[in-house]
Amino acid sequence: METFQVHILAADKSFYEGPCLSLTVPTSDGEQGVLAHHSNMIAAVQPGTLRYQIPGRPVQLAAISPGMMKIENNDVLVLVDSVERPEEIDEVRARREADQAREALLQKKSRQEHQVAQATLARALNRLRVKNRNIE
Repeated sequence: METFQVHILAADKSFYEGPCLSLTVPTSDGEQGVLAHHSNMIAAVQPGTLRYQIPGRPVQLAAISPGMMKIENNDVLVLVDSVERPEEIDEVRARREADQAREALLQKKSRQEHQVAQATLARALNRLRVKNRNIE
């Protein structure tokens, strides 16, 4: 199987840069699969599970936040606010964040505070899904 170059970058770090066999990214149009020689495109990345396979390794998972993906000439750039491997996710902290966000949603708050609580809850639940997912 042919490879392509991928650059997965978060706001605060370079997550992975190198050869990749396949990449699956949650986008506003659903999950977008990428293989070598994919057509050029730009897509909005949604919070969810990123899956990627590098040569000689099994499929890897990561929890990602919103961002964007650009595919150009067999080179893929994924820019997101945050990205975490399952082993980097603090499950206790993620559960606490989810509980706090649920509590905030129950309280009468401004529209902006409600949207922040919804986003915090979505991020925490996504982190927990990635942390507890097993790959077959």
